[in-house]
Amino acid sequence: MKRLHVHVSVDDLARSIQFYSTLFAAEPTVTKDDYAKWMLEDPRVNFAISQRGGDAGIRHLGIQVEDRAELADVYSRLQRAEAPILEEGATTCCYAQSEKSWVEDPQGIQWETFLTTGESTTYSAAPARLNKGRPCCEPTRAP
Repeated sequence: MKRLHVHVSVDDLARSIQFYSTLFAAEPTVTKDDYAKWMLEDPRVNFAISQRGGDAGIRHLGIQVEDRAELADVYSRLQRAEAPILEEGATTCCYAQSEKSWVEDPQGIQWETFLTTGESTTYSAAPARLNKGRPCCEPTRAP
């Protein structure tokens, strides 16, 4: 079953954790010095916040899948969307090991599609083709 992913950049992590924990009636499933994530079932969403520089607001949206079959299905939809795709492949981002691809919608909003394969002790191991100065592991611009 797929899960919507939302990543928001925040100015005050502690205050934002308190706000979203109250809003969701749940504590984060992951908490770091600069990051927090809620894996909610109702609504089914992977909601993440980070304090890593850059403007506050929505960083990107995404679709997280649970297995390789779902990943293949979502990748095939991306190809039919007729937008350039950045196939990042295996990577470390947001304290997790993932396999992912990126695409921009017609308004320029970045969407990632990904399968989480494990945890990581580091926030990012961004490959050279990604802008390491970005607050998250997002591509520099449209793929």
